[in-house]
Amino acid sequence: MNDEWLSEVDENDTVIGRRGRAEMHRLQLRHRAVHMLLFNSQGDVFLQQRALSKDIHPGLWDSSAAGHVDHGESYEAAACRELAEELGITACASLRPRFKLTASAETGWEFIQVYELVHDQALLLCANEIMDGQWYHPSELDQLLRAACPVFTPTFRRIWQLWRIGTDTPDFMPHAVP
Repeated sequence: MNDEWLSEVDENDTVIGRRGRAEMHRLQLRHRAVHMLLFNSQGDVFLQQRALSKDIHPGLWDSSAAGHVDHGESYEAAACRELAEELGITACASLRPRFKLTASAETGWEFIQVYELVHDQALLLCANEIMDGQWYHPSELDQLLRAACPVFTPTFRRIWQLWRIGTDTPDFMPHAVP
């Protein structure tokens, strides 16, 4: 039974239909997702280790929080929902859009809106989604990624690379889509 309905989108990220998550992934259709990079006031970034029960990249380290945009939901609403579900963060006032990745084979055919926020309160990790979590100093994370440490998801590797170098990339889309 598939109870997660996603919006199928075209190459311009315009909704063209509704499909179940499993079908979307099986057919490799374009859809929407969000990834959030959570920083503390010292500049460390929180990463989550995906639960072993996840069907894609189980046990690998990923963005602070991430998930699909449900059918009829905005990117920002999905970001707020995922932060609450995965990390227990209910205040999204400091959520800031950074960049958007174009759907491609590299992103699993997801248009990915990336957000960042600063949060210093305790986190409440969702055990169904997250096996572990850890704060990293950006330079420590850079070293691990340069060493080709195989414990990070491919999507996170790309997001971190773009976050570090800014907007000077061909797949960078400068405006967040509502």
